[in-house]
This record gives sequence, structure tokens and C-alpha cells, in this order.
Amino acid sequence: MDENAWLTERFEEQRPRLRAVAYRMLGSASEADDAVQDAWLRLRRADTSGVENLAGWLTTVVARVCLNMLRTRRTRGEEPLETHGSEPRGGADEGADPEQEALLADSVGLALLVVLDTLSPAERLAFVLHDMFAVPFDEIASMLERTPAATRQLASRARRRVRGAAPVPEVDVARQRRVVEAFLAASRGGDFEALLAVLDPDVVLRADKEASATGTPVLVEGATNVARGASSPRYRVSGAWPALVDGAVGLVIAPLGRLVAALRFTVVDDRITGIDVVAAPERLASVDLGVLDA
Repeated sequence: MDENAWLTERFEEQRPRLRAVAYRMLGSASEADDAVQDAWLRLRRADTSGVENLAGWLTTVVARVCLNMLRTRRTRGEEPLETHGSEPRGGADEGADPEQEALLADSVGLALLVVLDTLSPAERLAFVLHDMFAVPFDEIASMLERTPAATRQLASRARRRVRGAAPVPEVDVARQRRVVEAFLAASRGGDFEALLAVLDPDVVLRADKEASATGTPVLVEGATNVARGASSPRYRVSGAWPALVDGAVGLVIAPLGRLVAALRFTVVDDRITGIDVVAAPERLASVDLGVLDA
């Protein structure tokens, strides 16, 4: 086997892992494919005769490409051209299977992708490579041109943000989660009676104007009125995922992975007494999001 054929075979063996790294770094399947393709072109041009660990070399190249893309995106204030709704597909010519893409997105955790978007490029790289792909800090440090100790601090800071700052005690998280997930299931199913069961009779729902179909702030009082809205096809909660919202269990609404709203819940005695729907970009930017443990 000649050298080009050998390199092609080794690269194809690594392609799924490289795509996974790039996808979690970028949150966009198309951009992940671009990053992997860039790595392939660099491999073709490089002298790899002295490379002992080709998989590690390729991971480093993809990570650096992704880091540059994230920095460029942040500098220009850009959103990915594609919303982060799915893992990369198996090849450029394969058609999209919406059902399969939804399953893949579920396995990744759209709430995690949303939270990763709040990290700086360096924090995101350190967290993704170390916590998700077990890349040693020494290797990550060379990519970021920082010391291993500084890189460890980046990952630690990112880890705290991903988990959410100052969450409520674990026992309360479990109880809140049961209530919020019951609300979500009832809303998705249009189950009016099930919604009444988790809502306090005097529940109050507030939504900013960006979350309202009328373009004005919304105030809804009473379990019957809130349940009626949450169970109707027009306002039924969809594209939503449980997450930590300002330290308590709430919902992030992220159809195809792009954050459009966050719901804060106040839960007292296993009943929802308040719901705050945040959709205004400036308010969303100040919301502290975290990923719930599986």
C-alpha cells in the first residue's frame, strides 16, 4: 500500500471521532464537516513521517481549526450558518433523515450544546477535549499556547458553568425536576388535566414581549388559564429540554439546538407557583444555564 492510500485509510478510521470533536466544539454539522475537511487537506500537505500518534495529531489539527472558527465567529458576532440540530451525517452526499437526526441530537443533549455556547472559545476547547474526549491537559495546553495549570483552570471554570452556578440542594433538584418534567410532558401531550395537577391554583406566568405572539408582555394568572395556554397547539411547549436555569430546574427552548427562550419555574410543595418566560436576547444573555445530570 502506498503512503497516500495508507494516510487515506488512517484518516477515514479517525473521521467519526474527528467529526464528534468538531461538532461539540462548533455546534454545527456543516461547520464540523468543514473543519474535518480542512484537517484532511492539511494532512495531505504535511510531512507526517515523524508523527508517532496520527490520531492525536489529527485531533490537535481539528481542535485548532475549530478554535480559530470560534474566535472568528465571536469577533464578528456571527451565528453558525446552520442551527445545531444534529450530529454530522456520514458523508456529504447523504440525505438528511429528520427522525435519525433528532435521535442523534437527543443523544448529544441539546441543552449541553446551548450551555457550551456560553463558554469562551478557550474554555470550550479545554472542556470538550478533556471532559468529553479525555485529551490530556498537556496536549490541550499546547493547542491554546498556555501552561497545563492554566488550561486545567479553564476546564474547571467551564465545568462549573456547565453544571450551573450555586444550584439548589440535590434533593430539591430531584423534586423540582419531577415537577418540571411532568409539566413538559403534559404540555407536549396537550393534557389539560395533567397540567392542572402540577400547577398551583394561584400560579402566575409572566412572559416578556419577545416570547409573546402579540409582541407585548404577557401576564397569566390562575391554573386554569395557564393550563389552557400550555396545552393549546399554538402555545404548547416544544423543542424544550430540562436544564438548570439560574440554579434551579427549568426549561430551555432550543428548537434544533438554537436557544430562543428559557423558562424559570418556582416550585413550592411539588406545585408550580410561578413561570417566567425569558426570550429577550439581552435577558437571555444574563441567564445562568447549566446541564442537569442524566
